[in-house]
Amino acid sequence: MTNVLKAIKGMNDILPGSVPRKDKLPDSALWQWFETTVRSVLGRYGYQYLLTPIVEPTALFVRGLGEVTDIVEKEMYSFTDAMNGDQLTLRPEATAGIVRAMVEHNALYNGPLRLWTLGPMFRHERPQKGRYRQFNQLDVEALGFAGPDVDAELILMVRRLWQELGLVVGQHVRLELNSLGQPTERQAHREALIAYFEAHAEQLDEDARRRLHSNPLRILDTKNPALQALVEAAPSLMDFLGAETLGHFNAVRAALDAAGLAYRINPRLVRGMDYYNLTVFEWVTDHLGSQGTVCGGGRYDGLFEQLGGKPTPAVGFGLGIERLLLLIQELALPVPAVSPTAYAVVADPASLPQVLVTLEALRAAGIAVQMHASGGGIKAQFKKADASGAAFALVFGADELAQGMVAVKPLRDAAAAQSLKPLADVATWAHELRNA
Repeated sequence: MTNVLKAIKGMNDILPGSVPRKDKLPDSALWQWFETTVRSVLGRYGYQYLLTPIVEPTALFVRGLGEVTDIVEKEMYSFTDAMNGDQLTLRPEATAGIVRAMVEHNALYNGPLRLWTLGPMFRHERPQKGRYRQFNQLDVEALGFAGPDVDAELILMVRRLWQELGLVVGQHVRLELNSLGQPTERQAHREALIAYFEAHAEQLDEDARRRLHSNPLRILDTKNPALQALVEAAPSLMDFLGAETLGHFNAVRAALDAAGLAYRINPRLVRGMDYYNLTVFEWVTDHLGSQGTVCGGGRYDGLFEQLGGKPTPAVGFGLGIERLLLLIQELALPVPAVSPTAYAVVADPASLPQVLVTLEALRAAGIAVQMHASGGGIKAQFKKADASGAAFALVFGADELAQGMVAVKPLRDAAAAQSLKPLADVATWAHELRNA
């Protein structure tokens, strides 16, 4: 076994729950349930699905995210295309690629769009629980909408998703909110920050000193405990916001208040990309240790123009799927089982052609049926049927088949009686199975 190839560190296989594993990562059934829930919730809000490439030009992220962000400086998987020398990058996030696609295809010509996508992202960082080199993200964007109403609707949509996943707002997750203002307001704040941190330069760590003149706002997001007191006393952006910006922020707050959604204003909430303005938000939890942010986003009205498009208002969020599913596991929330409706027990392999015809008819009628394969005794097959989680066993015995029948045995209700069903009229009793 010494020559067995293994997955790259920080890049994980998502396996069925029937496959034993030591790392306790969410199984594929949990993923399927999450994706089904997402499609249902987002569909109710009018969001449409799209896909963008996993590989994009490196310049897209340098220009879109900012040269002095952690992602661009330290975390991107970038390489040179051997065919033509192009600089390419495995996408570290989805928003820049979606905006690139909108600009390239003039996708907003007929008006604003609500969009979502789901898939793998890549960041070269130290793997730990809830933080991986290949991670999957749900990304949701409302493009072409300038008002605070869409900001609020987007946040409330996340609350709706939490509710349908079984998470309790205020107990399992909570909302933090801030406004990053507009560029002129941030510039005034930036100058005040530089002056403040220059006056306390001896207290800054190496990372903060490096960012002092290039991106001082990112110092506020430091994870260094030794800098927390200094950061807390730094000039607040809120003191530099004008009437129009505060009006937008207060309108978002008023909508959330009216909807009964509690939140905390966090003036140090800055997010990790340079493209944000006005509303920013994070949904955080105390149940995952240091990896407390499970969803975050905000408004980024300047990104379209930054990437060569026309000025276009936009707001969106990203949700780390692995981290969220780990939270659901940590809280032991109830998750619907993914099980077949019926399990086919085949007494004699010679009857397989007749069995398969019946099973195909059931599947055509919308019934999920798992067939026992590769032989085995009846007792062993019933054991497998029970382990499958199926509600019924379909017993294709010699006596039943001779009568043109199949025995339907309830597996989850000991008081329910076994019955015979005609093979020639599958559609009729398929309806009974579906509604049992």
